[in-house]
Amino acid sequence: MTRNLLLAGVALLALASAQPGFAQSASDDATRDLIERLRPTEQQTRGIRMPGTDTGTAAPVLVPAVPDPAPSGALAPALAPALAPAPATAPATAPPPLIFAPPQAPSPAAGTTAPSGMAAVSITVNFATGSAALSPQAAAALTALGRALASPDLRPFRFRIEGHTDTEGDAALNMALSQRRAEAVRDFLLKGFPIAPFRLVAVGFGESQLLAPTPDNSPEARNRRVQVVNLGG
Repeated sequence: MTRNLLLAGVALLALASAQPGFAQSASDDATRDLIERLRPTEQQTRGIRMPGTDTGTAAPVLVPAVPDPAPSGALAPALAPALAPAPATAPATAPPPLIFAPPQAPSPAAGTTAPSGMAAVSITVNFATGSAALSPQAAAALTALGRALASPDLRPFRFRIEGHTDTEGDAALNMALSQRRAEAVRDFLLKGFPIAPFRLVAVGFGESQLLAPTPDNSPEARNRRVQVVNLGG
């Protein structure tokens, strides 16, 4: 009896996962997660000048008035008290020294090699060995990214689509391959989603920015990835 109930539950779960609504919900969750991770960080938004705040005129400079020169051989009444000897007082206690703590440098986004303080995310995109052709699994992984980049939340921003490889093979060939793969991802996003071309730039980094440091000629799946970095508005 228990075994039959267990089998029935597995069948229902498989049936539900095959329904469009179930897949849509999972995709929506992935899209929302990417939107949150690719929003500009506080360091990227700090110091932005809002329209209309710069009037183009400098603030007036207040200069203290200079008193008229005193007659020769005499002190002006206003200056006499200032030149009189000060009464003896107890020595003042020196204030404690001010200690300035240096600002803490922002760290790279988790799971990325992006510059510090920039919103970024790494995505595993499957390619055939030595190829820049997107596999069906790669297209599925990039669908949530396309929806996120086309969303109103991220529409005002530009992004760098980076290709990264592991250290297996020749470094120069890996650099060229990573560029082709970054361009393939960019083309996929532009063709499948309403994203303006100027918002996406494709750059290949080859094996120069390893997420998981490894020796030369070492296959490592974590280093074979596409990284997306928010470049700001």
